[in-house]
Amino acid sequence: MADEISTAERNDTLEIVGFAGSLRRGSYNRALLRAAIREAPPSMRIEEFDISDIPLYNADVEEEGAPEAVVRFKEAVGRADGLLIATPEYNHAVPAATKNVIDWASRPASSSVLINKPVGVMGASRGQWGTARGQTALRSSFAFTASIAMLQPQMLVPKAAEKFDAEGNLMDEQTREYLRRFLEGFEDWVRMLQAGFAAIGKEVGRP
Repeated sequence: MADEISTAERNDTLEIVGFAGSLRRGSYNRALLRAAIREAPPSMRIEEFDISDIPLYNADVEEEGAPEAVVRFKEAVGRADGLLIATPEYNHAVPAATKNVIDWASRPASSSVLINKPVGVMGASRGQWGTARGQTALRSSFAFTASIAMLQPQMLVPKAAEKFDAEGNLMDEQTREYLRRFLEGFEDWVRMLQAGFAAIGKEVGRP
């Protein structure tokens, strides 16, 4: 896919907003996101958004006015060329923190900032599957939000305790190389979608 993206198209830096779907201070997924920020291609800039101030979704609260943290997140996603999510896996699914952010961003459904938004999903876990089930569960949510989640390449980091040091630095070179390839694939995905939307001259998705 990389050969299909012209040099001219890569001259513009992609602006990506990313979040880690964990509230734990020593989260491996926060460490993975920060590794992605460091390993991003020169033509991609990733901004980390801290979701710790986003409350649980409540329609009553939404009717009174979305909390400031929610407003800031929606604005960040709306401005960005793409959304990158580093999600843990709990009980074969995504944790509440990850899903809660998507629930807030999906509102209102008719004009959500997630409509037609390119999305990349990655994850790290102590187990041997590297959040594979959680990522699949998360992608199913994007069918309703009309977001366009990249399916391949995947970024699964199993046995994360062996890949990151105590300060959260990615120490495993093979994982680092996988991460670079994933980010290059995500860049191609975003640019391909941008070119497609430009070619048809309109957005597709929910009317």
